[in-house]
Amino acid sequence: MNFDLVIIGAGPAGMSAAIKAAENGVSVAIIDENPEVGGKLLGQLYKDSKSGWWIGQKIADELGKKLTDLNIAFFLEEQVCGIFPRWEVLLSSGERLHGKYIIIATGAAEKALPIPGWTLPGVMAIGAAQMLTNYHRVKPGEKIAIIGIDPLSLTIAYDMRLAGIHVVGIYLPKKSEFSHMKAEPKQLISYLSNFVHVLPNPFLKLFGKMLKYPVIQNLAITYYPSFGIKVFGVPLHIRKAVVEIVGENQVDAIKVEKVDKNGSANGKMEEVTVDCVCISGGLYPLGEIARVAGCEFAYLEEVGGYVPLHNENLETTQAGIFTAGNITGIEGANVAIEQGNLVGLVISDRLGLLKNSKEIIKAKKKVLLAREEAVISFQPQIEIGKEKIAELWNKRMNE
Repeated sequence: MNFDLVIIGAGPAGMSAAIKAAENGVSVAIIDENPEVGGKLLGQLYKDSKSGWWIGQKIADELGKKLTDLNIAFFLEEQVCGIFPRWEVLLSSGERLHGKYIIIATGAAEKALPIPGWTLPGVMAIGAAQMLTNYHRVKPGEKIAIIGIDPLSLTIAYDMRLAGIHVVGIYLPKKSEFSHMKAEPKQLISYLSNFVHVLPNPFLKLFGKMLKYPVIQNLAITYYPSFGIKVFGVPLHIRKAVVEIVGENQVDAIKVEKVDKNGSANGKMEEVTVDCVCISGGLYPLGEIARVAGCEFAYLEEVGGYVPLHNENLETTQAGIFTAGNITGIEGANVAIEQGNLVGLVISDRLGLLKNSKEIIKAKKKVLLAREEAVISFQPQIEIGKEKIAELWNKRMNE
């Protein structure tokens, strides 16, 4: 089957790109491995102090209706098995889609964070708990511990509280070669300073900006209460780490130990009874399909890991293949949506269907504005990372 544009990934970036392109007369096919569109939007639910409730399911439904109204071709519950020049996409069903242009909007995946006992039934990634709680309306457990402190774990702790779940606390992981910064209170305090302004705790809000300074960080760690500081009604522990998840046939408890400023064991062990443990190891850009297509990659810690090299139009080193969303760096849904809009316009222009090319300039500004106004930055140095990508792109183009 032939299309002007084939989009891989029906999350916020892919859907927005499809809508913007189709509105300009581009024939579009959109592929996703899930039975419905929406991607990570389907599990998102949080309250923004500026704009009120962000209900991902509602936004996904609205975008999905637009896709249907524009007669975009859906290929759901399909996996991409290969991409071949110029450009053919092979699906798991055997279907072959031909597109003049490709957008890879595959989003992000969760990083593994192994902890002794993590294979027990009742242990899950924080994203799984998010989908169970917010989308399927199923409680992951009645008494839950969360391991890993980041915007995702804090948000989902709030969601679970709304669902009537007892979240006993959010803890550090055991210090290991896998946990890195997540197990080090000193680095974690600095990281927290980037988003404490959105946390409903007067103490954290008051000292949030001051936490950027090493002297204040040391004081905060030294005098951090052993019982934690409550955020969304959940104790946040930066001086306690989960060293083991215990149970015979399923999760029964966690073993928690006090740690020093560097995350090393520094106190007695205690056991906390739980029936579920959610592990938050962070996110990384999901770029395997772009690799299959032959796109060049770069590793940048500031954006979350390996990303395809791309220019300001989000076109990769493979001419005609574009990216959008978290595959370009870990950010929020608003940025992904604006990136999708941008790519949809760029491809419309390439096909000679865009009436006013100035719309592209406006779209680029909207991406920057969405990044600037993001309530939470998953990667505090994302702007530095984006500048590095631009430098690497320019260097490659000048070789």
